Amino acid sequence: MSHLTHSITACSCGRPHHCPIRTVSIGEGALLSLPAVCAGYSHILLVADTNTYAACGERAEALLGELVASKHIFAGTDLVIPDEASVEAIEGKLTDGTDLIVGVGSGVINDLCKFVGHKHGLPYVIVATAPSMDGYASAGAAMILNGMKVTPSATPPMAIVADTEVLRKAPMDMIRAGYGDIIGKFSCLNDWRLAAYIRGEYFCQTVYDMVMGTAKRVRSLASGIANRDGEAVTALMEALVEVGIAMAYVGTSRPASGSEHHLSHFFEITGILNGTPYLPHGTDVAYSSVLTARLREEILSREPARAVSDRPAYEAAIRKAYTAIADSVIAQQEKLGWYHEDEIDEFVLTHTEGIRAILSEAPTEAEAREMVEAVGLSMEELYATYGEAHIEEAIRWAKDLKDRYSVLWVYGLYYR
Repeated sequence: MSHLTHSITACSCGRPHHCPIRTVSIGEGALLSLPAVCAGYSHILLVADTNTYAACGERAEALLGELVASKHIFAGTDLVIPDEASVEAIEGKLTDGTDLIVGVGSGVINDLCKFVGHKHGLPYVIVATAPSMDGYASAGAAMILNGMKVTPSATPPMAIVADTEVLRKAPMDMIRAGYGDIIGKFSCLNDWRLAAYIRGEYFCQTVYDMVMGTAKRVRSLASGIANRDGEAVTALMEALVEVGIAMAYVGTSRPASGSEHHLSHFFEITGILNGTPYLPHGTDVAYSSVLTARLREEILSREPARAVSDRPAYEAAIRKAYTAIADSVIAQQEKLGWYHEDEIDEFVLTHTEGIRAILSEAPTEAEAREMVEAVGLSMEELYATYGEAHIEEAIRWAKDLKDRYSVLWVYGLYYR
């Protein structure tokens, strides 16, 4: 995996790319490398939750021995939320002598350690317990702050340690989630091309090709992943790290997150706000990639027309969808001003062939569904969890939660 950390100093996009991760250790027995990875540090804060501590954290602590000066284990079996309260819980275990944070877990633990480490100028190491998401190596921490799903910039980990034996024993829904997070790249990469074409957004063909190759490789491993095959699970974890490095290369999550992620974030945020169930992030991404494929096909089959603006109806819909955080969502869109751009309207309405050419590069709805079902996921789970009305609400308003252009904007403003 060391080849993934190299810098790209001369790229066709005109920007240099760099990822500061020192070590990526993935494979059988990788956990045994942890003491060497942490050599030179003497006051480590270990962070885990009840499940991840049992899966790998206790062994990690034993390997590090007296180097572990303090630890925080999130108690209980409920999902840990990466919010202000969780940040404060970790900060409460920091001391003046803390010189390294070692997180043991996957998505939320990784994001919390990354956020706290960046905030306090501390390096961190992540010991992965599941191949469940692509944020391990990224330069952003997916947080819920002030009720909003945000991804503030943060320093990637000093090292990533992922033992295949631990990964293979992860809950199957987490392994499927990691696969779903990668499969979602077919959707988000298409959104990146679309945003570059319509809005002139920065685009890097090298990074695009890197992530596209990764997505295609994981797609071919679906059967092995579904059967917990060691080589396939290792390849999935490598792919998740590679995508995180791609994000670090460009400094944003653009190569890995688009419309399918925005739908996933909508389901998560509204679930937290309303106290209702929501699926694992990567699982939502997988299902949402089928939804976005459907939207692309609808656009390909119709002619655009600018939607009529109705401010009172818009605000009422946003308040219904986002309840307690509606004012923040409305304020964000007012600042962006994307609902009031005559020049963009004119471009979309007069460049339908160019837009269709880009959209046609993405998988069809049938192809996206086939990818999802290849690891045992079923779209019936999505509809059973959220209901058709809430899913349609997500298609309509998930775009307003973020400041990133995607097919949701094209569909919402010109094809509804």
